Amino acid sequence: MAKALIGYHSDQRVPVRLAAENQRLRARVADLETLVLRLQVENDQLSAEQSRLARESEMLPA
Repeated sequence: MAKALIGYHSDQRVPVRLAAENQRLRARVADLETLVLRLQVENDQLSAEQSRLARESEMLPA
């Protein structure tokens, strides 16, 4: 009865293939998380530089 409800897979390669795909996707997510962190740091640095330049330009005589 349980096999009828969840299906019966005679192909034993399915779990191996799914595990490999899962590992590949986890690695991709980790790569993307690293990229996001790097871009956040770069954005913070650029924002700080922009703020610094704006303050300097306000201090210049007109």
